[in-house]
Amino acid sequence: MTIEPDADTPGTGRGRGEPAKGDDESFSAGVNLKGSLREAMQAPPTVYEIVGGQRFFDELVDRFYDAVEDDPLLRPMYPRGMGPSRRRLAGFLAQYWGGPPHYSEERGHPRLRMRHFPFAIGPAERDAWMAHMTASLDAATIADGTGRPLPDEIRAAMFDHFDSAATHLINHPAD
Repeated sequence: MTIEPDADTPGTGRGRGEPAKGDDESFSAGVNLKGSLREAMQAPPTVYEIVGGQRFFDELVDRFYDAVEDDPLLRPMYPRGMGPSRRRLAGFLAQYWGGPPHYSEERGHPRLRMRHFPFAIGPAERDAWMAHMTASLDAATIADGTGRPLPDEIRAAMFDHFDSAATHLINHPAD
């Protein structure tokens, strides 16, 4: 399954709709992916609820930004204090995966390409971003204190979303 930002649905940051052919499956954690992806992401229990709510996304983003802090390619793209960047990404992801719409209430439509356009993002930057996000996702556990691993289906859906979004943000040819 590939999830893309939905430019047609202002303020939601939700995926575009129908899963790819053959993706009529259910997460073992209880998320049913029959019908539109948008419906599945908002039907209880949401991915947001299954992974442990906002805490999961805060931890995922903290691991990611801890790695970015030391990355000579990516670090220059971020402000000196990365606290606001951390909060925005965690809020966006939480909303995208079925959490409260705080991101849209505060910032409006995600407009990912527009917000990232000032930065030269080529394949190297995309790959570095994906390496850090993949490592953060690989280390993720359900945020309930048990250390239970993230269900494979949810990890795969998140990976596909990150991969698609990172590729979509490329705005500079390879050197």
